[in-house]
Amino acid sequence: MRLMFVALCSVLALVVPSIASQSIPDQYPQSALYSKPVEVIPHVWSAIGASGPPTHENTGHNNNLSFIVTGDGVVVVNGGAAYVLAEALHDEIKKITDQPVKLVINENGQGHAMLGNGYWAELGVPILAHEDAAAAFKERAYDILDRMKGYNREKAEKTTVKGPTKTFTDVEIVEMGGFKIEVRMIGPAHSPGDISVWLPDQKLVIAGDMAFHERLPPIFDDTDTAGWLESWEKFEALGALYVIPGHGHPTNIAQVRRYTKDYLVFLRGEIRKLIDAGGSLQDAYDVDQSSFAHLDTFQELAKRNAGRVFEQMEFE
Repeated sequence: MRLMFVALCSVLALVVPSIASQSIPDQYPQSALYSKPVEVIPHVWSAIGASGPPTHENTGHNNNLSFIVTGDGVVVVNGGAAYVLAEALHDEIKKITDQPVKLVINENGQGHAMLGNGYWAELGVPILAHEDAAAAFKERAYDILDRMKGYNREKAEKTTVKGPTKTFTDVEIVEMGGFKIEVRMIGPAHSPGDISVWLPDQKLVIAGDMAFHERLPPIFDDTDTAGWLESWEKFEALGALYVIPGHGHPTNIAQVRRYTKDYLVFLRGEIRKLIDAGGSLQDAYDVDQSSFAHLDTFQELAKRNAGRVFEQMEFE
């Protein structure tokens, strides 16, 4: 299996950039998708999204839209940020297999996971999400849709609010074709209801927003950074050999550890020193994060992340 991983990494290096760049507006102009799906391991594919913010040019495809061709149907991970993206992904699936899509999994309650659900619902495909993701999307869905319409304009046509049709609490086991698929709530990560899709026989995890490595992890008002670090230990305990992160190219545990866990440990450590020294929120914005400045979205997120961690840790 390790030899296969080395070979696959070599193939991926030929078909996708080894380093993401948010300066590339679109890598697959003949499709609404930002990039053409690649086969990460046999029968597991992912259309890698842009590493920067959602824009009209990338149609909001700034996360990974993955799918598993099981032999008895296709399982899609993420509904996409718009109807047009879900439809474009399905077009690519139909080029690869005549197996029908039998399940869509939303990795969390954010727009790029759920706004394309309406397309799949029209086809009668069940849509699965964690109960917390479903609740968060229900609360914010129309604001999320309005923001998407703001940048996507005419590309937002036919996109409607459609939540999941089924929810779960801890783990949902899906056995389909030659695959055992474990949809797992591992613990708090960067947004409510973040899940990971674990394929134990293949040692591959579609990590969702548990793991980042080519862009700076975003920290939201409802991100539990202390809980994320506790969840990380359970995430690593899966023993994954292959990682498809929520954003960025397929990689391994060492890379996502370096740019997710290590970043959180670093930032929380710096903010703790600042608080203990009597520093202010304004001081937090000036914490030196330059060791992560090579990551995409650094300029957009670094100061914001520091401020949010300061506000959280003041009361820990």
